[in-house]
Amino acid sequence: MPGRLTVCPTPIGNMDDVTKRVREALVEADYIACEDTRRTGRLLELMEISPRPRLVSNHEGNEVSRAAELVKRIERGDRIALVSDAGMPAISDPGYRLIRACIDRGLEIVVLPGPSVVPVALVASGLPSDRWRFEGFLPKRAGEMERVLNSAETVVAFESPRRISKTLAALAAIAPEREAAVCREMTKLHEEVTRGTLSDLALRFKGEAKGEIVLVIGPAESAEHGQDIAFAVEALKRLVQSGARPRAAATVVATLTGTRANDLYKALTGREPRR
Repeated sequence: MPGRLTVCPTPIGNMDDVTKRVREALVEADYIACEDTRRTGRLLELMEISPRPRLVSNHEGNEVSRAAELVKRIERGDRIALVSDAGMPAISDPGYRLIRACIDRGLEIVVLPGPSVVPVALVASGLPSDRWRFEGFLPKRAGEMERVLNSAETVVAFESPRRISKTLAALAAIAPEREAAVCREMTKLHEEVTRGTLSDLALRFKGEAKGEIVLVIGPAESAEHGQDIAFAVEALKRLVQSGARPRAAATVVATLTGTRANDLYKALTGREPRR
């Protein structure tokens, strides 16, 4: 009988955040696929898991070949636990290729709930959380950064402690009064959330920071968004006049402008898109 892949989120800082189900999955696994075998080995020691399953490296450099190998093991009946160094695998961490390979072969996948710094930082920021998106790492080019700032949604992004000063200065040059928060070392001993405008934060973080950082940026003001919608609708009209289908064109324009495809479609046609 085929085995299964269990995706196991690991603590992002505080060991007490590991769940009972994650611990059980790690104990039962024949192999644990992990970013850093030394770090995961230390995690298993802290969790007092002994004897421990065999650790297999699964990182950015070998993920393609390792996914093929692990899929074969699952087909032979092995139980594989997938972890990253911290948080949920495949969220800006290795894991997607292995998960996709298992889906393509029709193998069982169990995804366990657990810690992730993304929603933790979003809620701690105090910024709107009804509509938000995860950007991964922010783009470095000014034009692409401006696209992010034009979003009508709150944006959550990772940032390097070495680049946070430069990134905040660039963002502040575009939208100095935009509300934002720098969330550092979440759930750890030196957890810190610094809130303010982008210009305030750029002054606060003038040098290199320490620890893992999540940047949360509030949505564009409604007036700004109104301008974005008007520009996007005009672009959509031109595409449709050139022969593009309204729904497909709305999706393309929404991706490029950060607006909602449904809003664009309704503005163009006067009716809600069909579900």
